[in-house]
Amino acid sequence: MLAITLAIAGCGGTPAGDGTDVRARFQTLCGSCHGPDGKPPEAMIARLAVRDLTAPEFRARVSPALVEHQIRTGSPNKLMPSFEGVIDDAQITALAAYVAAPKFPAPP
Repeated sequence: MLAITLAIAGCGGTPAGDGTDVRARFQTLCGSCHGPDGKPPEAMIARLAVRDLTAPEFRARVSPALVEHQIRTGSPNKLMPSFEGVIDDAQITALAAYVAAPKFPAPP
């Protein structure tokens, strides 16, 4: 349970913004673990095996459904928490589409 609590805190487990800026929401909710542009710091990769969302092998298979499932359920090892109930369905869908978009991350 401590790992889940720390992961939620470390990954910005509280929603921010008004729901209109998915890039800002990604940076707030996901950026502390995955990096603000989807490329996590080397320390996060080494310590927690955080996925590089910009890696070619991930980009080759990414889909909105894959990302949405991960956001909703978290990782099997529970280092990435589930965000189901933390953010609403529309926010989850928007984040998944953003991460799966061919031009991820969008320019500022």
